[in-house]
Amino acid sequence: MPVKELNAKEQHYADTRDEAEELVTEAKDDIYLTSFQISEKHNKYGTYFLVDLKFSYDTPREIMENATSKNDEVPKEQHDGVEYNVEGDGTVSVNTKEEAE
Repeated sequence: MPVKELNAKEQHYADTRDEAEELVTEAKDDIYLTSFQISEKHNKYGTYFLVDLKFSYDTPREIMENATSKNDEVPKEQHDGVEYNVEGDGTVSVNTKEEAE
């Protein structure tokens, strides 16, 4: 199962105000968008716009607790294993006698 951050931030560049607003419009389709900001910036090359988008992927507490508790569980079907003997010369023999119930 891939890990997904619960909070994510994205920053995009736009040359014009219209491009910046188009980026925000596309982001509004995502139900996890919590906030956006369009910042107008200036440098020696001219004006540009930065679009900051914040997403919040809220996960219910019960789902998170169930996911961690499943990993900690011990398997229900456990067995004692197989009995074996190792001889002095390195050979291994398996004990095949079964106990009567």
